[in-house]
Amino acid sequence: MTATMRARRGDDLASRPWTGTKRHYDLFKELTVGLVVIGVAVLGLSAIFGSPDDRGVTLQDWAKAAPTDFVATTAAELAGTSDSAGYGPPYTDIAGATQTLGPIDLQSFSGVRIPVHPATDFVIHPLSLLPSQPAALAVWRAADAATQTRWATAYADALAKAPDGDPARVAPGPYGPVPVLSADLLAMARSGALDGAIRSEGGFAGLDATRSTLFLGDGAWFNGLATNLHLGGDQWGVMNETGDYPGQAWLWLFSLWYQIPAIGGAPNADVLVVGLMAVLSIALLLVPFIPGLRTLPRLIPIHRLVWRDYYARRRG
Repeated sequence: MTATMRARRGDDLASRPWTGTKRHYDLFKELTVGLVVIGVAVLGLSAIFGSPDDRGVTLQDWAKAAPTDFVATTAAELAGTSDSAGYGPPYTDIAGATQTLGPIDLQSFSGVRIPVHPATDFVIHPLSLLPSQPAALAVWRAADAATQTRWATAYADALAKAPDGDPARVAPGPYGPVPVLSADLLAMARSGALDGAIRSEGGFAGLDATRSTLFLGDGAWFNGLATNLHLGGDQWGVMNETGDYPGQAWLWLFSLWYQIPAIGGAPNADVLVVGLMAVLSIALLLVPFIPGLRTLPRLIPIHRLVWRDYYARRRG
């Protein structure tokens, strides 16, 4: 048969009338179902089962909700006793601050990539941006480092002894300009100006929230807020949802080890957990190559229960 005859025969087949079953098709109805009905179902299920989208916490929220904690944290930043001040790499270069695993110092491998000076970045520099700089700022700058630390430490200790940590009820003492600096920073935070001032230290367009987050984390209010939202380490750790279920289930693999006192209470708990998870992950990858371990499925044939239909047909 020539190509011309095959083409002509194909044309004849395509031109034949359809003699099979016909059914009415409503394109508009399909479009309505696809967009409206499915859209309503998705939005409804998202509202019922979706993760909450809480607004980000700011320094202004902190200053308004827990002013005493804000002032106490400010004093700790000036004294150099906050968590951020003694964290080590990648923020600060503090001898002996890193977590090690024997002779291995993983935390120092990256070096100080994001230099953070809590007293300057969180307190002194933001206050210097005020239109009318407080006189206490000049007094602070004129003092040497030892005097500054002595002032801030004394004030932090006095705050801890004051009823309810209220700055207004602190006993008189040699605090230098620290009470005034703390009060001015509190007022700056309540106005909302402190958030922008600290974010401006983070580079282009103030998109780096590292310093703001560190400052928040040094206080007790932020950690309490996380616990109230069920985000603590013994509440499944960090997750998108604010309940124990469903959460990001894979995080329990890490959070579990922190609940063991010997690990969670160790000064190098983070390194221990990361190292343990690395060993377990490598062991999981090597399961097919470990003699004895790779034969466990034959000794404990749980997979045959899962795929019992397949094995029943195979036996048949």
